[in-house]
Amino acid sequence: MERAEKKELVATLNQVFKTTGVIVVAHNKGLTVNQVNDLRNKMSQAGATVKVAKNRLAKLALDGTDAAGIKDLFVGPTMVAYAADPVSAPKVASAFAKGNDKFVVLGGALGKTVMDANAVKALAELPSLDELRGRLIGLIQAPATKIAGVLQAPAGQLARVFNAYATKDQAAG
Repeated sequence: MERAEKKELVATLNQVFKTTGVIVVAHNKGLTVNQVNDLRNKMSQAGATVKVAKNRLAKLALDGTDAAGIKDLFVGPTMVAYAADPVSAPKVASAFAKGNDKFVVLGGALGKTVMDANAVKALAELPSLDELRGRLIGLIQAPATKIAGVLQAPAGQLARVFNAYATKDQAAG
């Protein structure tokens, strides 16, 4: 890799580290090309990205970012997974690590917070933003339908009462 390419890679990674929601660092010693491609596909489907970068370049790219505290994780053969959604990359990385002993999650960063492997796993167990949005919409819609039902019931009762008086008045008149 030429010097200009290295500078461009460091600049690109620096921008990614500044703008991303979460970063996960993992050892990938012994993964086959098919396994790496499988991981990339799973990450892509979840809205996350996986990169293999030289540790020295990744450490340079971390300079000046909130995630600079994870520099110590870049030892040995590492991969970086990142996403805007704070749950998707940890979720896919943790699931992949469960099924593959050659992929070991080391830790990561969530903004300025440095996470160890257990924190990444805990984050992976949270529902994704889309799941949370779905739950929130469900919670908002449920009371609205109940309110509509409650409001309609008295109106229906009033209509029946008015109808009864109207038919009573017509029968009397």
